Amino acid sequence: MTDTALASICGFAFSGIEAVPVKVEVQLSVGLPSFLIVGLPDKAINESRERVRAALSAMGLALPAKRIVVNMVPASLMKEGSHFDLPIALALLVVMGLLSGDMAQRYAALGELSLDGGVNPVCGVLPAAMTAASLSLGLICPAVQGVEARWASEDMDILAIRSLPELLNHFRGQQVIEPVELPPIAPEDLTALPDLADIRGMETARRALEIAAAGRHSLLMVGPPGAGKSMLAARLPGIMPDLTPVEMLEISRIHSIGGLLRDGQPVRRPPFRDPHHSSSPAALSGGGARARPGEVSLAHRGVLFLDEMPEFGRSALEVLRQPMETGSISIARAAAHVTYPARFQLIAAMNPCKCGYLGGAAQECRKAPRCGEDYQARLSGPLLDRLDMTVNVEPMPLSRIAELRGGEASAIVAARVRAAVGRQQARQGAARNAEASTDDFRITTPARDFAVQAAEKMRLSARGFTRLLRVGRTIADLGAQPDVERGHIAEALAYRFRRAGGK
Repeated sequence: MTDTALASICGFAFSGIEAVPVKVEVQLSVGLPSFLIVGLPDKAINESRERVRAALSAMGLALPAKRIVVNMVPASLMKEGSHFDLPIALALLVVMGLLSGDMAQRYAALGELSLDGGVNPVCGVLPAAMTAASLSLGLICPAVQGVEARWASEDMDILAIRSLPELLNHFRGQQVIEPVELPPIAPEDLTALPDLADIRGMETARRALEIAAAGRHSLLMVGPPGAGKSMLAARLPGIMPDLTPVEMLEISRIHSIGGLLRDGQPVRRPPFRDPHHSSSPAALSGGGARARPGEVSLAHRGVLFLDEMPEFGRSALEVLRQPMETGSISIARAAAHVTYPARFQLIAAMNPCKCGYLGGAAQECRKAPRCGEDYQARLSGPLLDRLDMTVNVEPMPLSRIAELRGGEASAIVAARVRAAVGRQQARQGAARNAEASTDDFRITTPARDFAVQAAEKMRLSARGFTRLLRVGRTIADLGAQPDVERGHIAEALAYRFRRAGGK
């Protein structure tokens, strides 16, 4: 070995859902024995020294009694996470003469090391694999995440390893690592989801839920405790259409960054996120020391359900305003500035007042109707203006519930929703009605005149008027109507929010 040896391998830092290539350089030189890591590493990377040292010791290897410097290029980019263990260890094996540098340079790597030399799973394998494929590199990753990496490309060379000795033996020709293949995709079992057939009555609320699913519209359900609001929301995933391949990959990248992919399988159905009302603004928007995706991003192309919406903190609710309009959220921190997709469908539920029984003469409190006005005032006007639909969910008498049969099954409603989505895709491409331009809509002159008159009388904003037309278009799509008619607008108007007291 010469006095100075240098090796490098590609690793990754993460910015939002993008994996940024990082060149991990290791220099071995004459000097006092030391092990330094430079290039803006965080605490987890600095601790890599001990994990790497222990892993090599478990293989019967000792670090040379020389000066070891690990440099991460570009040095101006903050590096975070234990996934740098594996590229540091591989570059060390190269400078120690135990691994071919030419062979190692054909791969990028990420993985966390155990003290016994095992390789543990990490976050972000899917976006890392996509970046590696774009650079014409193979990928070395933990064994349990090989399938996740394979979804990025069917052609790239993937070495899914359980331990460092396994990889070393593979490169020496003493062991063969089995190639990673995609498992057969089993159809989603939607029968396990809650079924709309369980719900008796509630025709107006069921209709609103169907419209929301077909157009991906936001929906607020208002009603007393036990009326069935949460029950309705739980049945929304069962009538939503499957994700497109582009949406699957986009959502899976977000969930990979969050470490939420199960068994390496991509997200194939619209996600359903239901955070508790004690959630902080950072939990909803994303952030923290590593600017991780929040609930609004984990619900991308899916549902964000806020039960008891007014009980959320005012600052947490106001976080929703920007992504509801733009479909993305930018997180600015002192050490990071990242943007995540956040095109979610907001479904919310609330009581009409604090006690929950406003309008029920036998149960409402003595503060009615003022308590309802104060409670609903917790939701700001700008936030309510961004809601496409509102529906009152009234409780049914127990005698009436006992007489009624269950309603239509989710499978029947889902078929109508899929047909309506198909009409939207034929008309405006991938954009659903909730985000489409109204220039793509065909609306009759009487319907447009009626919409304008109603909007002026109800003092709707330009945003509210646009959302009114979008809901009307979805109602027409569910009826297989090419034009938006006056009746469609009238039904859409019935779903506009009105505060307590009818205002």
